[in-house]
Amino acid sequence: MPGLLRGMARTAVVAGTATAVSNNVSRRQAGRYAQEDAANAPTQEATTAPNTDDQFAQLKQLGELKEQGVLTQAEFDAKKAQILGL
Repeated sequence: MPGLLRGMARTAVVAGTATAVSNNVSRRQAGRYAQEDAANAPTQEATTAPNTDDQFAQLKQLGELKEQGVLTQAEFDAKKAQILGL
């Protein structure tokens, strides 16, 4: 009987170790997949089509501010690139 118990105990240890290793691998893979999904997911800005009327109005206002001398050329160019998503 001691040989049978020893064999059962050994089997239980091996099975428990295999389960623990398998769970660790699964968690690690799930984490990697989550990171890849997050890195490859399109941003909100990329998924929504820009409203051209809104962009036109913003650019028109921006041009007026530049003409009035409120904005420098560099500020104008930076904001224009931001509006156009460049």
